[in-house]
Amino acid sequence: MRHCSVQVRGLLTRDELDRYNALMEIGSYLESQNRYDLAYTIQKEVDLLIIPGIERLKEKGRQRDRDTELYLSSKRETSNSNDADADDEEDDDEL
Repeated sequence: MRHCSVQVRGLLTRDELDRYNALMEIGSYLESQNRYDLAYTIQKEVDLLIIPGIERLKEKGRQRDRDTELYLSSKRETSNSNDADADDEEDDDEL
């Protein structure tokens, strides 16, 4: 049986995680009995079960990218306003 990543498991709801763990236990038992045909069916169920967790992980990454862009744009604005203030001070010194 193929496990999903720790990041995806961390984003599963309690019910999804309980079902995931039960399916993995069943799949491991079936593999130990050399019933790979049935273990394949269980693996397909696991693959369907983790889709919401994968989507949550993708959204978390997209949100992190949005937050980073917002932070960088605010830094650029701060830098631009500081540069403008420095230019104003230089003009005052010349007078």
